[in-house]
Amino acid sequence: MNTYKVVITRRVPPPAVEMLAQAGFAVDLIDQDNPPTPEELLQRARGAAGLITMLSERIDAALLDAAGPDLRVVANFAVGFDNIDLAACTQRGVRATNTPGVLTDATADLAWTLILATARRVVEGDRLVRAGEWTGWAPMQYLGLQLSGATLGIVGAGRIGTAVGLRSSGFGLNVLYADEQPNRELEEQVGARRVELGQLIADADVLTLHVPLTSRTRHLIGAEQLAAMKPTAILINTARGPVVDEKALVEALRSGQIAAAGFDVYEHEPRLAPGLTELPNVVVLPHLGSATTATRRKMSQMTAENVIAVLTEQEPPNPVN
Repeated sequence: MNTYKVVITRRVPPPAVEMLAQAGFAVDLIDQDNPPTPEELLQRARGAAGLITMLSERIDAALLDAAGPDLRVVANFAVGFDNIDLAACTQRGVRATNTPGVLTDATADLAWTLILATARRVVEGDRLVRAGEWTGWAPMQYLGLQLSGATLGIVGAGRIGTAVGLRSSGFGLNVLYADEQPNRELEEQVGARRVELGQLIADADVLTLHVPLTSRTRHLIGAEQLAAMKPTAILINTARGPVVDEKALVEALRSGQIAAAGFDVYEHEPRLAPGLTELPNVVVLPHLGSATTATRRKMSQMTAENVIAVLTEQEPPNPVN
């Protein structure tokens, strides 16, 4: 077996490094939590047969060419792959893979964490108590949204959107969803109704986003859509940052056009739109959607399995080109 070089662009949980080493590959781990600079990535990628990459790394023609003709597989440590130029990979005979399915429950749980935190103003209350400014119970203090009887609007009823909807059954919510295809599971299990996106935006008390980032979904929620939401509504985004026009979101939150927002992803991650963190009615998390020990370990395993398959002349389990 050839001693192929495999670059891992960030420190990852076990077992990827061990699996690749046991398969006889030379592992070049960029042993840090922060993303490598584009210059460092270009340098480390030279001569690699495989790359295990994160969403923060842009895998374009320049990087593929810098890696050279030995590169055969790019395994994304994510379910999304909008950071990879698939056409450029295909043109060069490079397989691209991802880690689908395994993130579903962890991300759905986090979406519900944000729903509850924003609806009941948990972070605002926590800040008050920690600051020593709480003077006792008051009838009008931090009134929030009661979920029972409210309407949950799901934009994108794929794996994660479905899991979010199914979790609503214990809260007594009415469920609406917008998707290109009917979702019989949601309809049968929680009585969900499929509606057009415009109606969903107008009717939802909680609007939660679960679509991939494409040219069609970039700024899917902008100033016009935010203006159409209820002034008491909450916007949740655990999908992709650019699905929301973040500048428009800041203005909507600041003006009271919508009540609150809970975000785990951002348009120019890790930078946030100016003013977003200054607003009390937004909960912002550092992209924790898949951040459970079990999920990240499984993602690590899946990336290694994809790389090993391609480099041993087999079909990868999770191809995207």
